[in-house]
Amino acid sequence: WRADQAARAIVLVLDQPDEAKAWAAFLKAAGSKEPPPPVRIQQLREQVMEHEMHNKDMHELVDRSNAKIDRLQTELSEQHGKHKHSESLSRIEISDSKDGSQIHHEPAPEVVGHFDNILLLTDSYKVTHHLQYPPGTETIYSYFESRGGTFKDVCFFGLQYFLKMYLCGSVVTEAKIDHAERLFRAHLSHPVWGYDEKLFNREAWEHILRKHNGRLPILIKAVPEGTVLPVKNVLFTMENTDPKCYWLTNYLETLLVQVWYPMTICTQSLEQKKIIKRYLQDTGCDSIIDQGLHAFKLHDFGFRGVSSVESAALGSVAHLVHFLGTDTMVGLEMAKEFYSEDCAGFSIPASEHSTMTSWGREREVDAMRNMLQNHPTGLV
Repeated sequence: WRADQAARAIVLVLDQPDEAKAWAAFLKAAGSKEPPPPVRIQQLREQVMEHEMHNKDMHELVDRSNAKIDRLQTELSEQHGKHKHSESLSRIEISDSKDGSQIHHEPAPEVVGHFDNILLLTDSYKVTHHLQYPPGTETIYSYFESRGGTFKDVCFFGLQYFLKMYLCGSVVTEAKIDHAERLFRAHLSHPVWGYDEKLFNREAWEHILRKHNGRLPILIKAVPEGTVLPVKNVLFTMENTDPKCYWLTNYLETLLVQVWYPMTICTQSLEQKKIIKRYLQDTGCDSIIDQGLHAFKLHDFGFRGVSSVESAALGSVAHLVHFLGTDTMVGLEMAKEFYSEDCAGFSIPASEHSTMTSWGREREVDAMRNMLQNHPTGLV
């Protein structure tokens, strides 16, 4: 970190023609309060410029690479606290030797996030289930269904998000295996008998890492999302593709059963849309349906009523399968990233209690006039 700051400080120094200002910039960037030694600035400038004269192409390559690394690191940091991305990006450094400057690149140690370790995204007891299947088991085939409820049909939606978010790519790493084993040793330890080394199937996870490059050997088949079908039908199936990973199929059950949440919202929104259309037709408002305006008749403010940001986004996208109105912007971001929808929903300028009651009862007309003056066209 200090080396990185010093490198940035050198750039600042070279861009400052005034020596005093240059040193101030250097010290500020390097995080140091030490006074500068005599002629240090001039020596530094001469050394760096001489170095760059001989290694200009290399420095330009390093600068471009580090700039790209900075951008990527920022993008990763902005994503879900991430949930998905746990790898730290390393920087590129230049070192001098008798043979000239050389580029060095050392991978940074992996930082395992709280919610991006696939080994932990299951129930504790499933960690031990590899010991409970009959000897010789090679394949486990499981299915997911809606067993029934208020409605006779179900609108399937949400699986694609979970697949892309948690299961795609090389999701198993050495660091994640180590992290999970440390937790299991404490979590599954008995106060009298201690910890049973057989409980955690480390060998199998390392097999996935070595043979499959950390990718999960699992086959998932599903009906197309948005499909409406009667309850008690298969919605998706899971099957391991590596005989040594028979235990993996139901290990993933805990995570993928969460599809019930967006699927339930998607189904409820569909049934509500049916009711809206029926009463529009009964009251002679077919033209609203013909213009597609019925898709704005049930607006989503679900963010404030759920348990997490992820739940807000999932619920919003599920609602937007059938409607076009939402104030849940994280849902728009999820729809764009995981369903390739540039803008899945729309909103308008709208008031709330705090903005209107702040005018007072006597100035109610002024409050309405202010709204109309600030928004003279369109809907409010």
